[in-house]
Amino acid sequence: MSFLEFVEGIFFQIAAVIFLLGVVWRMIGLLRIKRKKDISPPKASAAMGFLKGNLRHFFPRGIFARRTWVHLVGGYGFHFGLLAVIIVGAPHVAFLKTQFLGFDWWVMPRWGFIVAAEITFAGLILLWVRRISDPVMRLISQPSDHMGTGLTFMVMLTGCLALQESHDFLRAIHMLFVDIWLIYFPFSRLMHAFTFFLSRGHSGATYGRKGINL
Repeated sequence: MSFLEFVEGIFFQIAAVIFLLGVVWRMIGLLRIKRKKDISPPKASAAMGFLKGNLRHFFPRGIFARRTWVHLVGGYGFHFGLLAVIIVGAPHVAFLKTQFLGFDWWVMPRWGFIVAAEITFAGLILLWVRRISDPVMRLISQPSDHMGTGLTFMVMLTGCLALQESHDFLRAIHMLFVDIWLIYFPFSRLMHAFTFFLSRGHSGATYGRKGINL
């Protein structure tokens, strides 16, 4: 078995299982957290507050937009760019078809993949620069935040190096970082990709039940 076969085969399968089990375990843990019963009479719908709490946070209020534009541009650029590269990037679709699914779907043209990757890189770098330059962000940041950013950057960088498919070693290095990233994901703040709607929704439901307009 070659190194490429190992990182794309058994090691990837192990990493994927750890990723899935870790995410499920973390989500169940959050959902099982008990909270004090609110004995005050509800003034509005908590369910509607949950929904509004999620939707409202996608767009900053006008008074804060100028101060948060870096976070907004970098965040949307990185997350939507990464989502596009993963879901409709031709190399990833081909890998999933060959290794697991047996079918494919529409993929971006090569130029679209490159543009999306560049936007993703720019967004990630912008967010990290903000993290190390903003006094408040520096204060609330932990080493795990920088490690998550570094791992994500290395996954993307090695993926770009492997894009030409000029050498199996480059592809193997990319897959190695992918496997490490998958294993690290559930035990880090990268989990916010799955938990953000719960935290936003919880606040929204609390305020919504009290009749506070978000």
